[in-house]
Amino acid sequence: MKGLGRLLRSGEDGRRAAAAASHDGLLPDEREFQYAAKTNNLETMEKLFKKNVNINAVDAMKRTAFHFAVARSHISVVDFLLHHKARLDMADQHGLTVIHLAAWTGNLDIMRKLVKAGADQKAKNEEGMNVLHFAAQNNSVKIVDYFLQDLHLNDLNKPDGKGKKPFLLASEKGHVDMINNLITLKLFTSERDKEGNTALHLAAKNGHSEVVEILLEQWKEINELNQNGETPFYLSVEGGHKKCAELLLEAGSDINVLTQNNSSALQIAVQNGHLSLVTFLIDKHIDLVPKPEQKNSPLHLAVINNHLPVVKSLLDASHDINSLNHRQETPLHLAADLGNVELVEVLLKTGCNLKTVDKHGKTALAVASRSNHALIVDMIIKAERYYATKQEHLAHSDDGSGFDLSFKQDHNTQTKQIRSSLWNLAYNQLKPQEWKKLALFWKFTEEQIKAIEEQWTEKIRAASNIDTDFRKCAIS
Repeated sequence: MKGLGRLLRSGEDGRRAAAAASHDGLLPDEREFQYAAKTNNLETMEKLFKKNVNINAVDAMKRTAFHFAVARSHISVVDFLLHHKARLDMADQHGLTVIHLAAWTGNLDIMRKLVKAGADQKAKNEEGMNVLHFAAQNNSVKIVDYFLQDLHLNDLNKPDGKGKKPFLLASEKGHVDMINNLITLKLFTSERDKEGNTALHLAAKNGHSEVVEILLEQWKEINELNQNGETPFYLSVEGGHKKCAELLLEAGSDINVLTQNNSSALQIAVQNGHLSLVTFLIDKHIDLVPKPEQKNSPLHLAVINNHLPVVKSLLDASHDINSLNHRQETPLHLAADLGNVELVEVLLKTGCNLKTVDKHGKTALAVASRSNHALIVDMIIKAERYYATKQEHLAHSDDGSGFDLSFKQDHNTQTKQIRSSLWNLAYNQLKPQEWKKLALFWKFTEEQIKAIEEQWTEKIRAASNIDTDFRKCAIS
C-alpha cells in the first residue's frame, strides 16, 4: 500500500531521521511531539502539550502524531490523543486516516476507541479503499467481524478503485483465515476487478495454493479469461507456481488455451525459465507444436531467452529441432545470431538441419558469419563436415561412440600434436591465399570458405589470420 510501509516501519532511528528532516514543515516542538508519539513517550508528549504544542500538526506527508501512534499500536498514546481531542479525520497525502491504520494493524481495542470517538467508519483513501479493504488485505479477521457483525456495515463490502472487493484482496494476499471467514459471512464472490481478474486469478497468479484449493470448492468456471485472455492456470504457470498449476489442471483447466497475445502456458514457462513447470507441462502432454498464429515455437523462445536447461528438456521431449518461426528461422539460426556457444553446441549435437535457409536465404552459418561470431562459424563448419563424412560412411554410423562429440574449439591433449602442426602450417608454411587451395583440396564448400573470409575486416585480413581460422575448422 502506497506510503503505508514507510509509516509502519519501526526499525529506523526515528530521532536521527527527524533531525535530518529539515523540510518536514514542522516546528521543533511539533517534530519532537510526533517522535514521542512514535516511541510511546507519554512523558514528553504531556510536557509539550502543556507548552501548547499543536497536537494536530502535520509533517511533509500530512501525517499527524495520531497516525504514528495508531500505526504502531501505542494504546496509551491513542488514549492521550483522544483525551485531548486530537482530530480523527485528518488524511495523509495518500488519503490514509487513523481508522484505516487501525484496520491494517488489526488492533481491535484501538479500533473500538476510534469508532466510539466518532471516526468516520466509511472513510476511503485515494485508492477507494475503506476499513474492510485494509482489514481483508492484512488478514485482520477480528476487524472484519467487528464491522460486519457488530456494526452491521455490510455496505462496506464494495469494490475499491481497482474494482477489488475485500474477498479479492484477501485472495490476492493469500490469507486463508480471512478467505474462510468471508465465505462464512457469505461474502464469497466470483466478480472481477477492473482487469477482469477473479479471486481465483489473483490467488493463482501469486502462488497461494491453499487459497486456490479453497476457491476451487466454490468455483464453477475455472477457464474464465481476464482482459488479457489469461486463465488462472496460465497465470499460475507464468508466476512459476507449480502447486497452483497442478491443482488447477486437476480441476479441469485447459492446458493449451492461448492468451490474447497468442501465448500458451508452455511458452510463458519457457520464456520465464521455469524448468520444473516446463517438465510438468510436457509430462501432461501439452502441445509442443506452435499454432499458426504464434511467432515462435517453445524451442525458439528457450533459445532467445538463453535457457539452456529448458532447451535440453524440450529436445528430450522430441520438440521439432528444425521448427521454423515467423521469419523462417530455425532455433539454430537464432542461437548463431546470438553467438551463444553452449546453445549452438547442443543444437548441433542433436543433428539439426544445417542447410535450412531463413526468409532472406541465409543458413545458420551465413547468419553467424554476418554477425562475426567466429567461434560459431568454426563450430557450424565442423558440424557440417562431420555429418557429411558420417553420411558418406553409413556403414560406420556408430563412429562417434568412442568419444564425446563436441564442435567447440579443441583443447584436447590428444590432438595437441596435430593442432601444433596445423598452427605451424598456417603461420609459417602457407603463403597468402594458399590456405584456400588447401581448403578446396579438403573439400570445404564455397559457403564455408566465404564464412571464414568474412570473419576478418579489410584492415586485419592478413592471410595468416585466415589460415589460422581455416586451421581451426579443418581439425575435425
